[in-house]
Amino acid sequence: MRIKRITAIILAFLLVIPTFTQAQADESSSEKTDPQGEGSYSEKNEVVYATLNASGDQEEMYIVNNFTIDQPGKMIDYGPYTSVENLTNLNDIQFEDNEVKFSASEDQYYYQGNLEGKALPWDIQISYKLNGETVKPEELLGKDGQFEIQIDTKANDKANSVFFDNYLLQVSLPLNSEIYQNIEAENGTIASAGKNKQVTFTVMPGKEETFNVKADVTDLEMESIEIAAMPSSMSIDTPDAGEMKNDMKSLSDATAEINDGVGELKDGVTELNDGVAGLHEGSKEYKSGIHELDNGSSDLVEGSKSIDESLEQISQSLEKNSGETNLSELKELQAGLSQMAEGLKEVEGGLSELIEGYNGAYQALDQSIEAIPGPIPEEDLEKLYNSNADPKVIEQLIKNYEAAQTTKQTYTFKDGNKPSVQEFLQSVGPTLEGVVESLKTMRTQLETMADGLDKSLANMDVNESMKQLQKGLKTLSTKYKDFHSGLVKYTNGVGELSSGYDELHDGVTELTEGTDELENGVDELHDGTTELANSTNDLPDQMQDEIDEVMNEFDKSDFEPVSFVSSKNTKVNSVQFVIKTESIKKDEEEKEVQQQEKEEEKGFWDRLLDLFR
Repeated sequence: MRIKRITAIILAFLLVIPTFTQAQADESSSEKTDPQGEGSYSEKNEVVYATLNASGDQEEMYIVNNFTIDQPGKMIDYGPYTSVENLTNLNDIQFEDNEVKFSASEDQYYYQGNLEGKALPWDIQISYKLNGETVKPEELLGKDGQFEIQIDTKANDKANSVFFDNYLLQVSLPLNSEIYQNIEAENGTIASAGKNKQVTFTVMPGKEETFNVKADVTDLEMESIEIAAMPSSMSIDTPDAGEMKNDMKSLSDATAEINDGVGELKDGVTELNDGVAGLHEGSKEYKSGIHELDNGSSDLVEGSKSIDESLEQISQSLEKNSGETNLSELKELQAGLSQMAEGLKEVEGGLSELIEGYNGAYQALDQSIEAIPGPIPEEDLEKLYNSNADPKVIEQLIKNYEAAQTTKQTYTFKDGNKPSVQEFLQSVGPTLEGVVESLKTMRTQLETMADGLDKSLANMDVNESMKQLQKGLKTLSTKYKDFHSGLVKYTNGVGELSSGYDELHDGVTELTEGTDELENGVDELHDGTTELANSTNDLPDQMQDEIDEVMNEFDKSDFEPVSFVSSKNTKVNSVQFVIKTESIKKDEEEKEVQQQEKEEEKGFWDRLLDLFR
């Protein structure tokens, strides 16, 4: 190993000797031919070299200035350098008060200026984690585990913002594949570079970014992170957005159609809600009427029962005492018949009022159910499902719509020979009218008997009248028993109808509340689709404006370069930045010791063979 190092040193020395000799000759030659008149250059280029520590803090900086000479002679450049160095020849450069004076005869002239305290346009911060814990860079060397690097790039407000706004950053991390496995780099590209993996990130002009690289690491070492910055001066052609604009126009038209459909749906739901509101009012009146009818049924039955018992009692009394009836008893009978006729007349009047109230309630109920709109077309429902409406609103809308349709179908549904709800309710009114007609007939008969008995008493034809009266009362009593039996069945039916209708009315009430919520929900839905339609109405133009804005943001083809060092410098053609961080690596002596330890572990034959390898 030692022999190899000595040999390398000798060879390097032999190579340097002719170079040094040639440099001396060049120096002598340049001193003789160095022009003394005023010179000029056609353009100037600056390359900024900066080094950062492993955490991203700036350490050293120098500028390599290059001039394309069109007229040899003396020239002046500017910069707040701490020192300058001629990179073209061995001639001296004069530097005083931030002025660099030199003479150039070559086509290309280079000099280096060293800077201190000059801020880069980017504030770069680098942090490290090992196994989830933040670790200082100096503590990472040789470690194993899950490794993560985070790189933050921000604008540095201490530097000229023109570079941050117009320059593209490229951040590169060379990672040894023997050390780093399972590399992950979100928003970055990973490429193979020999035995290494090259991870690259790009930062667009004017943007602040954060990048992360994750990997499994063994015996950690890390090369320098390299950051290059150059002007994003390429011209970007505006893409042809014609087809996309046509698609956006189709989307805008479809959104408008959806809004129109939802508007029609809103009108339908409003109509539905108005119909259901009317249904509720009609149902409320019907419920009140049927309850009133049911509450009066007991009095009606009791009154009818009293009439039935009185007729039977009178009829039996006349049969037993047909030969003993005196004039005063006949007068009392005549008065009793008149009173019963008056009682039936009152019952008849009460039922007539109930019929009128019931018919009004039924008509309101029937008209309200009839006002419920028919089924909504499937295509309108499909538009609703495909809209951007709140799914909960759509679900509530469909639920209430289906409930309204179920109510309408249930109202008219007929199961075999059984009457529908509508037919049953229709029959109640005529039945009540039949009851009233029967009561009217019996009342007329009682009034006729009372009048006949009164006339018989006046004509003193008592016996014949009594026979007719007895026969009539017996017939009336028999018919009234049938009437009373039917009346009891009818009132029982009214009671069942009253009890059952409470549940139906509760359902109508829930339906009314639901359709009211539904109308509010569809109103909100229509407001949303209207806003969406308005916002997408000029979507193609908006898209074109966005494309133009993005193109203007990243097209820096009109950027005019300026000097990074001094605003006094002119004819600046380009300024580039080359930035590197310090590496995290073992020093050469440590590596050499480790290599020697490995060689000492080899056997004699292995070491002998190494001499010939």
